[in-house]
Amino acid sequence: MLAELITIGDEILIGQIVDTNSAWMAQKLNLAGIKVKQISSVSDERQHILNALREASQRADIILITGGLGPTKDDITKKTLAEYFNVGLRTDQGALDNVKRIFSKYSSPMLETNLRQAEVLENCTTILNQNGTAPGMWIENKGKIYVSMPGVPFEMMYMMEELVIPKIKESFKLESIVHHTILTAGIGESLLADKISTVEDSLPENIGLAYLPKLGVVRLRLSGRGSDSESLKKEIAHYASRIVGLVDEFVVIEADLPLEKAILDTMSAKGLTLSTAESCTGGYIASLLTKHAGSSKVYLGGAVSYSNDLKTTMLSVSEETLYEYGAVSEETVLEMANGALANYKSDYSIAVSGIAGPDGGTEDKPVGTVWVAIAGKTKTISRKFQFGNKRAQNIERSAINALFLLHKLVKEEQA
Repeated sequence: MLAELITIGDEILIGQIVDTNSAWMAQKLNLAGIKVKQISSVSDERQHILNALREASQRADIILITGGLGPTKDDITKKTLAEYFNVGLRTDQGALDNVKRIFSKYSSPMLETNLRQAEVLENCTTILNQNGTAPGMWIENKGKIYVSMPGVPFEMMYMMEELVIPKIKESFKLESIVHHTILTAGIGESLLADKISTVEDSLPENIGLAYLPKLGVVRLRLSGRGSDSESLKKEIAHYASRIVGLVDEFVVIEADLPLEKAILDTMSAKGLTLSTAESCTGGYIASLLTKHAGSSKVYLGGAVSYSNDLKTTMLSVSEETLYEYGAVSEETVLEMANGALANYKSDYSIAVSGIAGPDGGTEDKPVGTVWVAIAGKTKTISRKFQFGNKRAQNIERSAINALFLLHKLVKEEQA
């Protein structure tokens, strides 16, 4: 069963808003056993929409459309769909009652344009909107299913989860789709592929392996299709186990989680706390950690100490160390990590100091030189990295590598 997603709106094409609808819909469809063939964004222009609909009908069984159902003149999706199917419009009583209810609730004046929100295609099954005025429409035509929904995310999400996906499941016998993600860090995509090539070459036709690289991490996603979800899960777990056995030292977790979230979960389960001492990353590590709900169970806080004075006052780095070795050095970063551990009373600490760039480098310490230290319960470890000259990438690489070193030390000490 193949689906295609079409998002309509000039605001997407000019970058005024980001199309989060398609990513969310694709995830939900995938979980339901429906493969998304293509995602397209088209302008608020009649011919462009008509062309997209015709092309999608050649590729997919289900075409899901979002956007362009509002009451203003630039919202032309409904009128264009009527032209595409060569049908007229009708007023849906349920949708009309819904519009009246919403305007009555807020004591707002209702205009003629608002009443026209209740108009739907003559050949559609109306999908009532519990969170807004624009109804959705389910159309079956020439063996294809078309579903038009509002572009407002929370309105579309309710329709998809509560009405559209259950109706699709009733209409078709769908395959099971199973995914299994392995998060790795500290190893590049090419070397990783080489190490697990024997497993990849042995995969059956119904199971595929995808590499999803990002700075510092690579997610491996095993995906399988079959009629029996339980046997499929066992089959995929078998191959996942073989992969982990080959690259265990680089595996963080077998789940589709960000690196920092996986670490937070591990430390939370063990009752461990963490502090940070950041220089060149400027609080980026703290930001990664605290964007996750529940991070306060683990993360106590830390220092962003760009200046040498703050490294001394906030992290107890000695002036002699800074004078003799400099801020970007193993000696300094070790004292930063141990200072954070002592001053903030945490079980573990991360310290980072480096030259993010694009300037500030020297012959001995070029741009991209970064020292990381992790202080733990039994020891403090450190490592030097030499990245490139791109500031944003250097900050992100520093954070990811620091977090992976933390993962390794926690795993070693808590084994």
